[in-house]
Amino acid sequence: MSKPTTYPRLSTEAMRMHADKSTDSPVIIPFTDHKITFTATGRTRMEQILNDTGAAIVYSDFYTPVENSGNFNTNRLINYQEGSLRDDFDFGHIAVVNPAMLRKAVAEMTDNFNAAGWYDLRLRLSRLGKIIHIPETLYTASPLANSDEISGEEAHFSYVDPRNRASQIEMEQAVTSHLREINALVNPECHVTLDFETDDFPVEASVIIPVRNRHLTIADAVKSALSQKTSFSFNVIVIDNRSTDGTSEILTSIAESEPRLKIIDTSVHEGPAPGIGGCWNLGINSDFCGRFAIQLDSDDIYNRPDTLQMIVDKFHEQNCALVIGSYSLTDFNGNPLPPGLIDHAEWTDENGPNNALRINGLGAPRAFFTPVARKINFPDVSYGEDYAMGLAISRRYRIGRIYESLYSCRRWEGNSDHALSQERINANNLYKDRIRTLELAARIRL
Repeated sequence: MSKPTTYPRLSTEAMRMHADKSTDSPVIIPFTDHKITFTATGRTRMEQILNDTGAAIVYSDFYTPVENSGNFNTNRLINYQEGSLRDDFDFGHIAVVNPAMLRKAVAEMTDNFNAAGWYDLRLRLSRLGKIIHIPETLYTASPLANSDEISGEEAHFSYVDPRNRASQIEMEQAVTSHLREINALVNPECHVTLDFETDDFPVEASVIIPVRNRHLTIADAVKSALSQKTSFSFNVIVIDNRSTDGTSEILTSIAESEPRLKIIDTSVHEGPAPGIGGCWNLGINSDFCGRFAIQLDSDDIYNRPDTLQMIVDKFHEQNCALVIGSYSLTDFNGNPLPPGLIDHAEWTDENGPNNALRINGLGAPRAFFTPVARKINFPDVSYGEDYAMGLAISRRYRIGRIYESLYSCRRWEGNSDHALSQERINANNLYKDRIRTLELAARIRL
């Protein structure tokens, strides 16, 4: 007897196999090789909710065993939204699928994806019925020996890893098809042409640095910006968001001998301190701001003297409202950290605005044509504000890319994204999915 054919777990052929074997009972689709043990009523609960609601997919929270302790961790997941388009959305280790919808969706699949079969399927299923998160722990997922799952920075940046390029192309094809089906596809050929000479500005470019309590890094960031060599005038606008650790005094000391440094103190405004997005709005709408507003985080430094020149030149070369560069991950002392260069080479001028809804970020440093940024403004939050602005711009305007490293993103224990809790990661992902949901509505209306 011949051995049955096996396929990659998330391939199109694996999804076809699930459909071929399906009956009238709900279908369980596994995503990992973990051993799944349902709670006493876990499986019944998932199937009951699937049947009662008429959903296409249900998934639940789950337990994982704590090694050599007999205890278990509870893993909480987030709700699926219309904008949950990133291909790494976490369904846990299994999903339970409506069998009739599964067969219908699979029958319409024409691509033969090696990695994007499940992604393609769940996008199709989302057009047939609801995807419901059950906020209950209904099973335990126990890792098997020799499990080789990735985590940390490697997992976070897997979508820019050249080794994963083939699978990323598949994912892009799947999401593009989905956007076309729901009438949310952006046509870059219809992007607005800009006139860069319509307004007067005090300088051609401004480096925008929001900061709160970064006395160890702010001087390096400001000095790296002020040391840029350009053929045009520029300044550095630091939005000091009520620092209490000596950051304000460091900035004042630098400004005494450097008139190009402009400090905006958020404490002069009543009410709570703004988020990073609110700080950006203060910067781009200030009288100091130049024609182009260029990002630099208070932890980071430009790693070449012509960064600003390259960015401004790119605006004019490609008539774009947003220019996004590339950066290198380093430790605090500038030593390279894996995966090294983050260049978002997955971007294409032909389909970048659509694929942007699938990935979790657009890259950095980011630079904006100030009149467009002022027209849109950033959401006043401290996570995802740049992504929201980038998506909104890409809906109507061209985005330019620079694939050379322009600054060093320094990882250290003081980073705002250092060692995040799962609760914080869930909140961040939930918010970015919400951004995508709002953007989808705008694109469909457009």
